[in-house]
Amino acid sequence: MDITQARILYEDNHLIAINKLSSDIVQSDETGDEPLVEKVKSFIKERDKKPGNVFVEVIHRIDRPVSGAVLMAKTSKGLSRMNELFRDGKVKKLYWAIVGKMPEKQTDTLKHYILRNTKKNRSFAYDSPKVDAKEATLTYRLVGNSDRYFFLEIDLHTGRHHQIRAQLSIIGNPIKGDLKYGAPRSNPGGGISLHSRSLKFSHPVTNENIEIVAPPPSDSLWQVFEKANS
Repeated sequence: MDITQARILYEDNHLIAINKLSSDIVQSDETGDEPLVEKVKSFIKERDKKPGNVFVEVIHRIDRPVSGAVLMAKTSKGLSRMNELFRDGKVKKLYWAIVGKMPEKQTDTLKHYILRNTKKNRSFAYDSPKVDAKEATLTYRLVGNSDRYFFLEIDLHTGRHHQIRAQLSIIGNPIKGDLKYGAPRSNPGGGISLHSRSLKFSHPVTNENIEIVAPPPSDSLWQVFEKANS
């Protein structure tokens, strides 16, 4: 699906945030599918009737099967300053996840060491340090449930490759639809039930406090989640 105005969560002179679909790739990969960043450029070029090239650059990525808020830069100033905020941990990243089993604890902070296997495009979480592994932390809390599933809100403290997926898997709570990390079955359409719910930060140019919130996908289970968390 191409970009529509309804998918724009936030926009100013320097930044634009898009509600990513689970079918979107943020940047080019080996599939050759058109990435989200190019779709955003085409949208702005047509909407604003820009004659030349449009500057849009990716600030951070979320995995292809994940939905939700993705922030991009419309200026080089916005890009460099937002990169610095992400690097310094000054962007609060909140995710929603649906899992098939009640976690042992209603809330917990998980600390693991993430080792990425690039050949398998997978990360492994360990309880103790490993060579080349990076420390990864998140805090989750149980916010509701349906008849068969449990809803977690996740405060992501670090941004490692497949971090949430690997950490929830190692504690016995793989994300719904995430076959790679132990879910028993896939979701229709191939996405997983992980959603980048919100980003909070101080605007790198205006210093205004910004909160970007992405509505979850429109299927019925996400609607139950949203009601449980309202």
